[in-house]
Parts: sequence; C-alpha cells; structure tokens
Amino acid sequence: MNSPASITNNYTDIAEAKTKLPLGKMLVLGIFAGAFIAFGAIGSQIAAFGVQPAALGRMLSAAVFPIGLMLVLVAGAELFTGNCLIIVSVLEKRATLSGLLRNWLFVYLGNLIGGVAVAALAVYGHVFDMYNCELAKVAVTTAVSKVNLDFLDAFIKGILCNVLVCGAVWVSFAADELAGKVLALFLPVSLFVLCGFEHCVANMYFVPAGILSSIEYKIPIESIGAVPFMGYDVEGALALLLKFLYKNLLPVTLGNIFGGAIILGLGYWFVYYQSCRDK
Repeated sequence: MNSPASITNNYTDIAEAKTKLPLGKMLVLGIFAGAFIAFGAIGSQIAAFGVQPAALGRMLSAAVFPIGLMLVLVAGAELFTGNCLIIVSVLEKRATLSGLLRNWLFVYLGNLIGGVAVAALAVYGHVFDMYNCELAKVAVTTAVSKVNLDFLDAFIKGILCNVLVCGAVWVSFAADELAGKVLALFLPVSLFVLCGFEHCVANMYFVPAGILSSIEYKIPIESIGAVPFMGYDVEGALALLLKFLYKNLLPVTLGNIFGGAIILGLGYWFVYYQSCRDK
C-alpha cells in the first residue's frame, strides 16, 4: 500500500498532466465522466425503488452509485469534483492557476453535457417506463426535492460530499491493484450517498432527468411554485430548470469546490508538503 505522502507526490504529477490536456480531449473525457456518474445514478434509483424500510433502499442505492466513480477512475475520464484536488499541484507550483481554471471550466462543461445526454437518452429511451412508469415519478420527485433545498443547506451538503469524493479519489491511489482501488473508492462514495450529500455532477443527471420525465410522462410538478423570469412567472419544467441553476447547481458546486480544494486539497498540501519544508 502506498503511504499518504507517496499518494500526495504521485497525485501532484497526475494533476499537472491534467492541466496540460488539449481542450478537445479534456472536454471529451469530461463528457465520459458525466455519463459514467449518470449511469451510476440511474442504477441507484432503480435499485432503491419501492424498497421498505427506506433505510434499506438508501443502502441499496449507496451500493450501486459508486460504479460511476469506478468507471471514471479505472476507464479514464475527467470529473470536476475529483479535479478539485488539482489545487495541490498549483500550490506546489507544478501547475498554474490558469491551467487549473481551464481544466475546471472545460471538464465541468463536459460533465454537464454527459449528464444531460444520459438523462435524455434514458427518458426518451423509456427506461423510466420501469415499474409501470412509477420510476418516472421518482425522477420528478427527486428533482423537485433537490431544487427546494435551502441555499446554505445545499452548500454545506456539497462540502461534505466532496470531502468524501476527493477522499475516495485519494485513497484509490493507495492501491496498485485494481481490486484494491475499487474497494478503496467504493466505501467513501457509498457513505456520501447514504448520508444524502450533494454532488454537482450527479445532479447534472438527477434534475434534468426529472425535468424531461415531467414533460415526456406528463407528470405535474408540484411544490415548486412559479419562478419570476424576465418579468414573467414561469411554471413547471422551466421553473424547475431555473431553480436548479441557482438553488442547487450553484451552491452545490461552490460547496464541492470548498470541500475538495480548500479542505482536503489544501489540508493535505499543508501536512505533506508545507509542514515538511518548515522542519
């Protein structure tokens, strides 16, 4: 097993390489990652459907969702939340701040394209016909619950989520064998799903899937209310989309950055680099 200090050194090299990827490759790998996370999210919804007690359903969901991150790390893709750790390489002056922001921007865009594409394919491929179309109602309910989160709650749940997701990426580098890597990343990701924390890339699937399901399956969107936009009160799917952007995606993304880059990335840099130089 690689030591925490060895993981830090290895990841610094990897993070530097990430910032130097050509934009086209960065975007495509981002699309793959968004799609992989969406596949894990679909599976988690299907596995948990109708299971009682609810805690057991949540455990089943938590057992399936990590497949997405496993595909990202093993098959190779660029995930925004995991790439918050690139800050370590920037602090070591191995990568530039502009390179970090460039990576975040194009990977985030790729993740969004991948998540929305899988949501659209699942809805219009009628994957949500499953369980007599009750799965479509679950998709809408999930989306509504996410956009109705309080801004601060969404931000804090985003922090907690990415401490675990970046922790999963980090500990996966402790193992050299595939089985060890998968087991290492599986447990922290399962924990964030079990606890109901918020992951911006997963939500790039969950909320669009709910919006599209409401349209395709003609499911009324309740408890969302009208949203003022350009002087008009918009309702239904458009209201859900607008609330998603500013009440979920924005605070969750900021929370994910804080949890991954500031808490975990900065913390490990201080412990394994800065502290050593201070001795």
